[in-house]
Amino acid sequence: MKSKAKTQQELNLLELVPVKNLKWEENEDGSICLLKPKFRLPFLKKYLLPLLKRPYYKITLDKIGSQFWESCDGVCTMEEIAARMKNALGDEVEPLYERITLFLQTLEKNKFIRFK
Repeated sequence: MKSKAKTQQELNLLELVPVKNLKWEENEDGSICLLKPKFRLPFLKKYLLPLLKRPYYKITLDKIGSQFWESCDGVCTMEEIAARMKNALGDEVEPLYERITLFLQTLEKNKFIRFK
């Protein structure tokens, strides 16, 4: 039996640069609320979203998620973002890299962010 050759290069999470791919707003308490459109198809977005009273799903992030979202500026790598979060929140974010990895996978899977 032949073993499959690697078709993709292994990615280093710390070298990725996340870019926001979604509209968002800041709540009064400082938390971030992501605005996910109810439709993904361009035709439906163009013609149905303006007719709806609430065209977006609102996803409110906690303190750690809000800090991460604000750090995703399209310039900083994940290593720099992790260092910022560690400085801002201290031991509250531990285990830091495991938490960031899961959060990053969730955001990328739902197409809330993309990578440069």
